Amino acid sequence: MEVKLLVTYTAKPGCREQFVREVVTQGVLDAVRAEDGCRQYEYFFSVENENVVLLRECWESETHLRTHIAQPHMATLSAIKKQYVEAVTLVKVQEEPYAL
Repeated sequence: MEVKLLVTYTAKPGCREQFVREVVTQGVLDAVRAEDGCRQYEYFFSVENENVVLLRECWESETHLRTHIAQPHMATLSAIKKQYVEAVTLVKVQEEPYAL
């Protein structure tokens, strides 16, 4: 069963762009997207809050997500977060059919 996550990063003041830039330049973004089972891993900037970044993740299964969390490049992401991020919230999205 597919797993979708919304991760909200609140960057330290003025550090939002640098946070995402480091994720890209240190190869974390490409490494995650190359993982088996990764269907989406995409960052979005808030237009209302200059310190907020939203990450939308989609994984083929819970097994793929657990494997992702244990990858070596996630340690790199953790170090980047320590430098640029104040807070992180994660929401698992439970989609239900919606009829228009």
